[in-house]
Amino acid sequence: MTTSTESQVTHPLSTIGLYGPWAASLVGDAPAKLSFRSAEFSDVDQWRDQARTRLLERLAQPDTGGVPEVKVHCSYIYDGLHIEELSWQLPYGAPTKAYFLKPAGATGPLPGVVALHCHSGNKYFGAPKVVRTNEQLHPLMVELQGRNYQGRSWANELAKRGYAVLAHDAFAFGSRRVRPEGVIDPVRGDMSDPNPQDSEAIRAYNQWAGNHEHVLAKSLFSAGTTWPGVFSAEDQRALDVLCARPDVDASRVGCAGLSGGGLRTVMLAGLDPRIQCAVCVGMMTTWRDYLLNKCQTHTWMCYVPLLPAELDYPEILALRAPLPTLVLNSTEDPLFTLPEMERADAMMRTVYDKAGAADHYACSFYPGGHKFDVPMQAEAFDWFDRWLQPA
Repeated sequence: MTTSTESQVTHPLSTIGLYGPWAASLVGDAPAKLSFRSAEFSDVDQWRDQARTRLLERLAQPDTGGVPEVKVHCSYIYDGLHIEELSWQLPYGAPTKAYFLKPAGATGPLPGVVALHCHSGNKYFGAPKVVRTNEQLHPLMVELQGRNYQGRSWANELAKRGYAVLAHDAFAFGSRRVRPEGVIDPVRGDMSDPNPQDSEAIRAYNQWAGNHEHVLAKSLFSAGTTWPGVFSAEDQRALDVLCARPDVDASRVGCAGLSGGGLRTVMLAGLDPRIQCAVCVGMMTTWRDYLLNKCQTHTWMCYVPLLPAELDYPEILALRAPLPTLVLNSTEDPLFTLPEMERADAMMRTVYDKAGAADHYACSFYPGGHKFDVPMQAEAFDWFDRWLQPA
């Protein structure tokens, strides 16, 4: 017989109940095995090579081919910007659609930025979350940009400052989304790909696609790869496209994104040294925060099996040290706890201090919830100006 006293909860609450403290102990408080914060490592270049190699092993990126062959479908001027609608074909799936933006009439190679769109529970759309190409913005994009970006298409705003900006659809979003028609009956249910003008049908698709995430993640694990491995490899192909353009200075390239775009920034900027400047927005915490408090609020896109024992989540981004890195957080962001956001900042600062590059890292905390609003965009754009624009 269980008494009322015996049934009382005496352990700290967690996403997995009484197993939380035990799971957190597996990660622990000490630096992970491949952390540059460990006394074992002193040479940042040697550490980076070793840790990045292990990250690639854990990601198990699939073969995404070489530099993609790009098709330019159309080009036009809108709101002072030269815009091109592009696509390229990877070895699998539908063609990736993308937008390239630069100031109209710009001459000479420009600094480039890969604009990484958010997740936001909306898989029907990809790059249009951060790009505007005409006056008739889709009602769902008006809603999303109002909520996340204070009503701005931030890729356009950055391009106006003298940048060549590429925004493409990530794996499982937009042109790369999972079409229900290709899914087996028990999983598809009664879902079909919606009419692009039918907002309610798109909302229904997004709910279906959200419920499909665990199926997609488990299928990728069964294939011997990972969701972060797939999207990071595809983002590197987009970086190939940007760097190959004659109107882009490949020695001055950055990336940025909010939320799911911040996650993609962590991976792309941590993996690829061509990213000379990175801005991660609304996507910085620790593995401990995920496992104890917040995994239920996050996509399956986040998780890399076995990696937490070797690198904490912020240290993926810190692999780029001493290259310039800015992290922007919001103090009331419901996706994270403030103490773990602050702990992640401390990890990043320790790595950059130890690498002798303290002034190449910055982190700011803004009031409010999950967002990349105009003041945050201003700081991000100034950071790019500082490191990517000519003196």
